[in-house]
Amino acid sequence: MSVKIRLQRHGKKGKPFFHIVVADARASRDGKFIEKIGTYNPVVNPAVIELNVDAAVKWLDNGAQPTDTARAILSYKGVLYKRHLQGGVAKGAFDQEAADSKFAAWLEGKEQQVVGKKDGLSKAKDDAKKAAFDAETKVNQARLDAAAKVEADAKAEADAQKAEAKAAADAKAAEAAEAKAAEEAANAPVAEVTEEPKEEKSTVEAVAEKVGEAAAAVEGAVDSVKETVANVTEKLTGKEEAATEEGTDEAKA
Repeated sequence: MSVKIRLQRHGKKGKPFFHIVVADARASRDGKFIEKIGTYNPVVNPAVIELNVDAAVKWLDNGAQPTDTARAILSYKGVLYKRHLQGGVAKGAFDQEAADSKFAAWLEGKEQQVVGKKDGLSKAKDDAKKAAFDAETKVNQARLDAAAKVEADAKAEADAQKAEAKAAADAKAAEAAEAKAAEEAANAPVAEVTEEPKEEKSTVEAVAEKVGEAAAAVEGAVDSVKETVANVTEKLTGKEEAATEEGTDEAKA
């Protein structure tokens, strides 16, 4: 009878969970099995494997053939290495104590690798969370800044509109006040002008002073004209006398 070491699927859809079983090669995958030697949970990272190493070595020695996935699991858990050590003991290369010591050292190193992988995965997960948080914080801050800018722009625009409306209202009010003042001035009765004697006297004196200044200016102009006429007459008289003398001399000659 051909015997296989293989995986038998259990669990829910999308969350598989496997039993590591020894079964007849002719049996269906999820059918009857001879012995269950472990479990395999691939959902978590790293995967969780529970395996009876001694039972697996025994079945390998009895000729059981593992599937490719089962072989990888057996190698990962050190079954193949322990079988190799047991072969060395059987050949007399070293005793059982030395084999157990070597296998224990291998298990310790493997455990450290698993712990290192877990730490690395945990750190990567934390880094991913931190990066996602920082990215979300930046996005939220950018969103807040944009909202604040929009609000500030809206407030500035509203203030500008208010100022413009106030200026327009003030201009309209000033125009209305000016129109009202003009209307009141047009409709107001003409008041009689009453001047006091002292003010009339002052006005008369001012007029007389201006008349006197005008008369003095006219008198000065007349004198200037007279002087000019006298000069012209004198020049003409001198020319006539000279002409007369000339005529007399010619007659004598």
